[in-house]
Amino acid sequence: MDLDEITQKKQETVNTTNYKGRDTMREGKLVRDNIPDIIRADGKTPVTRILDQEEYLNELDRKLQEEVAEYQADKSLEELADILEVLSAICKARGYSRKDLLKVRDEKRRKRGGFEKRIYWSGNDRLSIYGILQQTALALVCIFPIRLI
Repeated sequence: MDLDEITQKKQETVNTTNYKGRDTMREGKLVRDNIPDIIRADGKTPVTRILDQEEYLNELDRKLQEEVAEYQADKSLEELADILEVLSAICKARGYSRKDLLKVRDEKRRKRGGFEKRIYWSGNDRLSIYGILQQTALALVCIFPIRLI
């Protein structure tokens, strides 16, 4: 599916319902820059305002949650692209560049790795060498009490 087909599919659903049967164009949310024009082209009059910086950052956080929820629902590449767009906007609004973000990601990957190996951590074994040494020392102290001077 190319970008035009994905966009057409998205536009067909914008004015219908989302995966939970709710109106996808809920009132009172941050929207992409061209959405008011799309609404006007549909013969409607959008009511909009420009957010101040604090409101904008709060709404970007809400938008990120919304886009992640939409991705969780359908696992589409389009929703991943929406998440990336919101992350880019958050970076810019907070004074970072995408380059800054990728640099930090790369550094974390270098130090801690990525997620390609599918490792699932369930905790630490209680009988690690450190734990065994502690238990052994405690047992020795109980068997052979040491007198402190």
